[in-house]
Amino acid sequence: MLRENQRRFKFDWITIILFILLVGFGYLNILSASHDGDISNYFDTSQLYGKQLIFIGLTFVLIIIILSFEAKFYERFASIIYLGALLALLGLFIFGKEINGARSWYGIGSMTLQPSEFAKFATALAVGKYISDLQTNMQTLKDQLRVVAIIFVPALFILLQNDAGSTIVYLAFFFVLYREGLQQIYLVMGLSLIVLAILGLKFGVLITALLATSILITSFFLRKKKKRESIFQYILVLLVAVGFSYGVKLFYEHGLKAHQQNRISLWLRLEKDPVKLERMKKAEAYNLIQSEQAISSGGLVGKGFLQGTRTTGKFVPEQETDYIFSTVGEEWGFLGSSIVVLLFVFLIIRILYLAEAQKSQFSRVYGYGVASILFVHFTINIGMVMGLIPTVGIPLPFFSYGGSGLWGFTILLFIFVKLDSNKINEW
Repeated sequence: MLRENQRRFKFDWITIILFILLVGFGYLNILSASHDGDISNYFDTSQLYGKQLIFIGLTFVLIIIILSFEAKFYERFASIIYLGALLALLGLFIFGKEINGARSWYGIGSMTLQPSEFAKFATALAVGKYISDLQTNMQTLKDQLRVVAIIFVPALFILLQNDAGSTIVYLAFFFVLYREGLQQIYLVMGLSLIVLAILGLKFGVLITALLATSILITSFFLRKKKKRESIFQYILVLLVAVGFSYGVKLFYEHGLKAHQQNRISLWLRLEKDPVKLERMKKAEAYNLIQSEQAISSGGLVGKGFLQGTRTTGKFVPEQETDYIFSTVGEEWGFLGSSIVVLLFVFLIIRILYLAEAQKSQFSRVYGYGVASILFVHFTINIGMVMGLIPTVGIPLPFFSYGGSGLWGFTILLFIFVKLDSNKINEW
């Protein structure tokens, strides 16, 4: 075991306390969502809450191990950890176990292990290592493409395993790149493409093209004459916008599976046939409808711990995992849900604050990676459960049932806790 050469270090207890509160509150909701009415043994491993309690116990062992390593270990071996994560993802194509259509798990006896949960911290380390290298200049296209490749490769492996939800998380790293000097134009382009995709699906390519044309014409005439670009540049932008919108439409109709189309269709209210719409709701929106009803039934203060009728009745499928927030809404109400949201917000803000205080660029980049990953998971999961975005299979950090997710997020967070504790030894 590697040990610190310098004994001076200071752990950020605010971060640690927020972590403990989230894990503890998460366990209470897993207990509510998975119990069958008779809780005589909290360590009953035939029940999900018993397994989760063991996962939590092992989590604290894992934390001790993470904090025992020298802080520089994580920077020094970042590339090796990243390559190990890629090999683990590749191995799934041969040895992986398929669950719900995704080949994302290794079967270990009666347990499973999901490498994609660990690939996130490995990618964050690799991104931090590359950006902090003295030879790297984030203003050059060559280095921008290389760091994008570091992010893209594990995301591609995960996508090929039919786990689109985990793939989306890798978009979080573009917040990190923006902080480290990526030009603003990339962020504007990314947001514009998202808007074009939504408009093209909702209103059609023709209306999207007319809207884009009006915006470009307005922009052309509002700019000062000496700063105007050539009219041909505006025409090129318009052609790209229309082509992209049409391409998204084709991909939606011919590239996505039926259930994926239905989820987007329900979100954007694309289906006009009431018979088909009702059939889609029963098939694809059942989880969402039950989740929304569970949350709304909680009212202001909730029905009380272990008192949620929809939770106890197992009305919401996947309530222990992706839809765990519906249990929070039903049993703890608006106030309890608000507390959970605030805990996540405080944790993310605290990580960003600590990241900016780092003396090492590697530590700062990694810290931003941690905050961005947690933000994307938290935002998408709660947005999905409340019907604000399409249904995506993505867990709520520290809340959703499962050892892989809990351990992956714990490693992600506590590597940064260790890096931050060592900043007093940085020069």
